[in-house]
Amino acid sequence: MQENDNEIDVSVEDERWEDVAPDLEAFIARAVEAALAVVPPGGPIEISVVLTDDPAVQELNRAWRGKDKPTNVLSFPNEQPHGGGPRLLGDVVLAYDTMLRESGEQSKPLGHHLAHLVVHGTLHLLGHDHELGDAEADAMEALEVEALRRLGVPDPYGDAAE
Repeated sequence: MQENDNEIDVSVEDERWEDVAPDLEAFIARAVEAALAVVPPGGPIEISVVLTDDPAVQELNRAWRGKDKPTNVLSFPNEQPHGGGPRLLGDVVLAYDTMLRESGEQSKPLGHHLAHLVVHGTLHLLGHDHELGDAEADAMEALEVEALRRLGVPDPYGDAAE
């Protein structure tokens, strides 16, 4: 899907994702664009969002991070220099099973949690990292809250921190 001059490619590898939001690709594109609105990339970008399941994410997590367990979202920033055309930011990969479980545990609507994870993953591609310390985590959370506000999604850290 192309929004503005950005290319947002959505790949649905697990059909259960189709029930999360009407017009799923447009939903994902809005979440990516909300993240880009709070951290402007300085020009058109290309991003890939892969909607898959826990086993696929567990394999990626094991191969790339040395963690043999599924997680809700993984981000793979593009390390290549930028040539012409849109800048390739990288890939965001989400695990349906973990997202569904977390949504229930946190009593959050599935669509709200999906929007949060897409924003979170996109911010990682834009260079933000909550694992570098409390100040970085607080800054990233503030950006997430602002992006989600633009989508009409309440502060995910308000009542119960993720």
